[in-house]
Amino acid sequence: MNTPWKYIHPKFKLNGLSYQSDGLFAIANDLINSGAHYEISIGNFIQEWLDNNDHVVVKTSGSTGVPKNLDLSKQKMINSAKATGTFFKLAENTTALLCLPSNYIAGKMMLVRAMVLGWNLHIVAPEKDAITQYDNDYDFVAMVPYQVRYSLKSLNKIKKLIIGGGAISKELNDQLQGVDTEVFATYGMTETISHIAVRRINGLAQSNDYTALPRVRFSLDDRNCLMIDAPEVSAEKVITNDMVRLISPTSFEYLGRIDNVVNSGGIKLFPEQIERKLASYIDQPFIIASEKNESLGEQLILILEEDTAKETPDFKEVFLSLSSYERPKKIYVFSKFSFTETGKIKRMELLKYLEKFKK
Repeated sequence: MNTPWKYIHPKFKLNGLSYQSDGLFAIANDLINSGAHYEISIGNFIQEWLDNNDHVVVKTSGSTGVPKNLDLSKQKMINSAKATGTFFKLAENTTALLCLPSNYIAGKMMLVRAMVLGWNLHIVAPEKDAITQYDNDYDFVAMVPYQVRYSLKSLNKIKKLIIGGGAISKELNDQLQGVDTEVFATYGMTETISHIAVRRINGLAQSNDYTALPRVRFSLDDRNCLMIDAPEVSAEKVITNDMVRLISPTSFEYLGRIDNVVNSGGIKLFPEQIERKLASYIDQPFIIASEKNESLGEQLILILEEDTAKETPDFKEVFLSLSSYERPKKIYVFSKFSFTETGKIKRMELLKYLEKFKK
């Protein structure tokens, strides 16, 4: 049986030490038996990667619905790793940091890229301020937005940073304009084996448009939702629920999820775009959603995480930053939101809870 995933690049290092398959399997066993919780996940994935199966089982984040397990081809994960290396010009001996949970695709792919491309990978606990706790400099790091917020003063340690797993607020976007690090937002999902498109957030190449990685093409379905043709990472065309403005077969502007779109008085509104506008003014976790309205069909609402014993905040001044169509007509407050392990609000779970609350 051909098992190319068992080939470990001779330049690969884990925390500064070189390993090939046998030694790496033994280290993984040590992590499983005596490591911290995050190290156990790393050890489990390494052993799964080195077994004879041609696929790994990966759990989706569950931010837009119930988490599910997917079988992902190891060969296609190798292809994804090589595409990232080519796009970002990350050759062997690249220094990288794994500070994401390795039980999800983003963390797993940092390990795969290192093993396939011959990187020196440093692993740390996936904490909000992981980069601030170490003096090392890195060529390449992946983070989620809340980690970036807590790491702004230490981003000078990183040459290239990719951000995924959640929306980047306007405030965070503005803060990133002043750093020398090359910062990119990523677009992708478990089904596409992490990112298949990126956009530059800062510098002269800054853009609102996502650009495809090698051998990825885009088109639209009849809902104006993105379809992804990426044979190197997915055997079938991926049909998303993401509404986009298609710029070319290799670039698009993200608008929002079709299942979140609100039709209020005949005007289509994208909650994600409104959330980005409000993020500079609202410190607490929140989402924009909708509820039925007799005259408008649907009306916008703001759902806020706040101590329910306190008086509901008055956002009248804040809402003036929005157009009249974009202003929420009602505010609901809950004491505690649920989040995925990657920091995303569990939107569907929250909306179901709201419906029960209103009854």
